[in-house]
Formats: sequence, C-alpha cells, structure tokens
Amino acid sequence: MSIRIGVDIGGAFTDLVGFDEETGDLFWVKVETTPKDPSKGVLESVKKSRLPLPKTYAFIHGQTLVINTILTRTGAKVGLLTTKGYRDVLEIQRSNRRDMYNFKYKKPEPLVPRYLRREVNERIMADGTVLKPLDENSLKEAVERLVREKVESIAVTFINSYANEIHEKKAKEFIKEKYPNIPVSVSHEITREWREYERTSTTVLNAYVKPRMESYLGILEKGLRDMGFKGTAYAMLSNGGMASFSFVAEYPITSIESGPVAGVIGALQIGNIIGEKNIIALDGGSTTTKASLVENLTPKVTTEYHVERDRWRAGYPVRVPVVETVEVGNGGTSIAWIDEVGNLRVGPKAAGAEPGPACYAKGGTEPTVTDAYVVTGLLNPEYLLGGELKIKKELAEKAIKEKIADYYNVSVEEAAEGIVKIANENAANVIRIISVQRGYDPRDFALVAYGGSGPIFAPFIAQELEISKIAIPAIHPGVFSAWGLLATDIRHDLVHTDITLLSKENLEKINASYEKLEKEITEIFKQEGITPEKIVYHRFADMRYFGQEHTVKVPIMGNTIKEEDLPTIAERFHQIHKREYEFRLDGNPVEIVNYHLTAYAIVKKVELKPITNEGRSLEKALLTEREVYLNGRFQTMPIYNRDMLPIDSKIEGPAILEDPTSTVIILPNQRGVVDKYGNIIVTWR
Repeated sequence: MSIRIGVDIGGAFTDLVGFDEETGDLFWVKVETTPKDPSKGVLESVKKSRLPLPKTYAFIHGQTLVINTILTRTGAKVGLLTTKGYRDVLEIQRSNRRDMYNFKYKKPEPLVPRYLRREVNERIMADGTVLKPLDENSLKEAVERLVREKVESIAVTFINSYANEIHEKKAKEFIKEKYPNIPVSVSHEITREWREYERTSTTVLNAYVKPRMESYLGILEKGLRDMGFKGTAYAMLSNGGMASFSFVAEYPITSIESGPVAGVIGALQIGNIIGEKNIIALDGGSTTTKASLVENLTPKVTTEYHVERDRWRAGYPVRVPVVETVEVGNGGTSIAWIDEVGNLRVGPKAAGAEPGPACYAKGGTEPTVTDAYVVTGLLNPEYLLGGELKIKKELAEKAIKEKIADYYNVSVEEAAEGIVKIANENAANVIRIISVQRGYDPRDFALVAYGGSGPIFAPFIAQELEISKIAIPAIHPGVFSAWGLLATDIRHDLVHTDITLLSKENLEKINASYEKLEKEITEIFKQEGITPEKIVYHRFADMRYFGQEHTVKVPIMGNTIKEEDLPTIAERFHQIHKREYEFRLDGNPVEIVNYHLTAYAIVKKVELKPITNEGRSLEKALLTEREVYLNGRFQTMPIYNRDMLPIDSKIEGPAILEDPTSTVIILPNQRGVVDKYGNIIVTWR
C-alpha cells in the first residue's frame, strides 16, 4: 500500500488530496459539501478521485462537525454528574465579567439545564487526598435519575479529580456496566488541568458532541471499508497532530479546530521552503477567514481556548491543546447586507453550499462576496472549479442591484467593489488581532495565503498592513488544507496541574511527574499500534512567579533534569515572561503550574518537488485580457493560467492568475515571481 488521502470539509466544498508514494503523483478533487450529512460529501470526493482504496494505507480527515454542532446547538441531551455542592458551577462560572464595562456582555447559557445536573456525595482535596469516599448509593440514584430523563450522553466532573481520578473512574465503570449504550465523558481523561468551571465546561462539550461524532466517524469508516479501504483512518486534532478515529470518537473535543489547523501545518512546510521562519497563515474559505501567527516555524499551542468568544460573549472555555487561530465569518459565500443604520456589512451569515451564492443558480438570492467578485471581474465565471461549477453573472448582478446598489443609488459595479473592500477589511482585521493586538508587527512576517478566497484577500491585506511578502502555495490553494493533512504527524498532548516550586528540593517530584506523563502517553500510542521507539517527546511547563495568576509556557529539556539545569529553566522562564509581559523579576521564586508533554510519531511528509519548464512559457500562460472594476474604474488586466507559468517568470501587476480552485490577484504596485517549486511570491515593486 502506497497511497495516502487527506479530506477536509469546508463550509461550501469538501476537498481531497491524494499522494502516491510509489509514483510521486498528487491528486486532488473538490466536491460540494453536504451539510445535512457531511459523510456523503467525503465519500463522494473519494469516489470522484478514483484512487484505489485497497492501495491506501492512511486516510486523514479534517472536519468542522464538532465546532458546528456546538455553534448550531444540535448536540446531545447531556446529563452532568458532579460533587455535592458544585451543581451550579456551569451557572456561576468564574463569578466575574470578562469586560466590566461592556454593556452588551452576554453570559454563556449552560448546555446542561439545572434539572439534568445531579450531585454525588464524594469529595477529594486539592492535594489528591480523599476527604469523603464515593457514596455508591448517591451515585446510583443520580445516574438513574438522568436515565429516567432520557439523557443521550453523561459527563462526569468531580471536584479536584485532576489531582486524583479514583472517584471518576468508579463512576464511569458503574455507568458503563449498567448502561453500556450511554456515552460517558469523564473530566480526568480529557483535561488534567485545574479550575473547576473550565474542566466542567470542557467535559460537557465533549459529552455534547460525542454521540454525533461517534455516529459520523462510524458511518464514514464503514463507507470507506465498504469501498475497499484496509488502512488506518486518522482525524486531525486541534493541537496540530492527528489521531485514530477511535481516539477522536472517544474525545471529539480534541478536534474542535480540526480543519483550520491542517492549513497552518501546511503553511509551515511552505514557510520552510521559501526560507521564512516567521509567517502568518491566512486561510480564506467559503464561509470564514482564519489566521494564525507562527514564530520560528513553531505554531503557538494553547489550552485556553473559547468557543463563541467575541466582543460581547465570553464564550465556552475548552481546556484541550489548540493551535492558536483567529476566525471571523468572512468568506466567499458570506452575505452582504445593510444594517439598521444603513451601513454595508459582510458576514458573518453565509450562504454556504446550500443554497450558495446567487451566481450558483441554486436558489440563493442574497448577494455574497463571490457574487461581488464575479461582477467586478476579479473572478472568471467560466472557470470556477476549472469550469465544472457553472456561474450565472446576471444572477449576481441582480442580487447586488436589488439588495445593495438600489439602496445606495450607485451602479452594480460600485456596490460590488464596496462588498469586496469590506470583505478585505474584515480579513485584514483578523491579521491585526493575531499580530498588532498581541504585540507583533505584521511587517516582520511573510503572509502565506490559501483557501479559495485567501489569494484574493492577500494583496489587499498586504497593502493595508505593509506586509512585504506574500506566498501563494504551489499546491492548489483551494485544496491546500487537505494537502496540509498529509504533512501532519501523529500527536498527543497531556497536561497535568501540580503546582511545584522550581527548586532542588523538588527535583525528584519534577522528574517523576514527567516520567508518569511519558508512560501515560506511550500507552495511548500503543493503543494506536505505535511502538515506543517511534515516539518523540517534547516537554513544556506552564510557569509563573510565586503568587502570580497567569502563566507562560516554557520548553523543558528531555531526560532526567539535574540540579545544574534549574538555572537554565528559570532563565528561559524569565526571558519568555519578559517578551510576553515586558518585565522580569529576577530573584523571585518560580513555580511550575502545569506539566505539559507533547509526543509525536513522525510520518513521512509529502514534499513539494521542483517543477520543470517543459511545456511552460509566458506566451502559453497568457489566456486573455479582461475588464476589471478596481479602484472605482474599469481597467484592463492580463489573465494568466497559473499552471503554465515557467520558473522565474515575473508578472507585473495589475494581473490575475487563475487556477481551478482559486484566483491570485497582483495589484498595480506589486510583482509576482514563480519560484522553482511553483509557489507564487508576491512582493512590492
């Protein structure tokens, strides 16, 4: 078996990239996403690819089912078991407001109503000692009450179980023995970090999506097996790695940002190829725009992630490792609309795959960003998906005229350009959030742009933020995240709270803590058929000054930590703290809050190969010229077939480069150069 397949689900399209290691051939297809049953779109993409599944040894999947289930409130009816006296943790939360003076603040509504939150008589102390043994009669009564209420999933979060999981283990064993068909999520298996509200929220969210994810992955894997697949099915995790379907079915919350992270991993490969260690990955999709800032080709991983967090909402905390990304509702199918005071807005509502933009002629009547691209001439209506998807320009013009242009009494082209400009500004704001608002200068980073709309957004963003270099990947940008799946290692993270002063007296405890995590994580890999010699371990610690609230993540050396290593660890902490908070307190005691272990099983990467100039030339690449409405007027732009551009060819802006999955815009003051791999490098002239 020599083939690997990566499939990524987007809001409008499902993308597949396949790689044959024997021949070095790369295959790709795009099909429309099937929102009611995403597995149908995935299986359809596999059929359309015509790749021989019996020769496929790995199927890697990036999906949005977990996050969409939460956002659309279509998850399971969940019952919560918790320690007596802690029934209202989901309601009380952190007893504060994130923004004290935000009058539009909205407190998150618990996903488990109070009548489905049952108390169990037990109590474990913060140091792990048992204060009250688990009362089995209390447990039995609470579970039976939830069963009578016909819950579809049960979450178990006992106080301080991160320090001692014995009572949660007994509760899970009891439920699985008595009610084996009810999925159970226990907090210590998902997160071993402290803070009761955050742990409870994470466990509840896992329970909320678990039945649907188990069903989805089961249907998908059966479909693949029926088609002859005999290899291993993996799902992308939010930490930048992948794990088996069985692991993700048990802990689906670990894949909450599965899709966007795959693109970031792919962008790392591009950054390495073009010699840029500091990059901003920009994924312009059909319904959202995502961005992630990467320093030294190392993505930032956090366990402080929130679902639905925005200006007015604190969101639901999720304590699992997630590659830091920022996402806004701004993509190709985002709807343009006029608000109550007459301002033109774009997104977050989107037409998606059904009914899609007006120009798709599938029943959509709302004007979208894609419609605006068609009307301005930025997008070729004859070449979307290489001509497979037929576009009706007149329907785009009609939607924009009736909903936008007539309101402002302007031409259809002016209204369309207004939509494009606002979409560009929304995308630029995502970059500001991950860079300027966090103390980084975007001018110090290269922009790697992909997705169907990313290469269109990118030149305008670079102009706005003075970013000097844009890289458009050689892999078709519209299927780039699926390609990123093929560049992903098998990875697991374990994080355990155990507050420890960094001192020689605690050396034995520190070493024992990491050794325990290594044994636990090795066992997880063993269940996936991976032997210890194939695993690479990386240690981190969330550290702080004694008496401080916040922490920073610090890399820790491997093997046994010696007394002479302690000053090195402390100095690393001081430096990272200084960079994050602009001060250091030399001489102050330093303590570890969380022990964090990351482990990889390295897989063979799909490497970009240099292209040849055989059959390529600028003359062959030049397709035609087209009138494009830009900067308030029509101007003639040359249109190139990107796949026919030779190495080192220079394209002076303004110009448009087309491929079947996306369109690359080069503005009048920019220049595009094709490197030896086929990447388009756009710089200022």
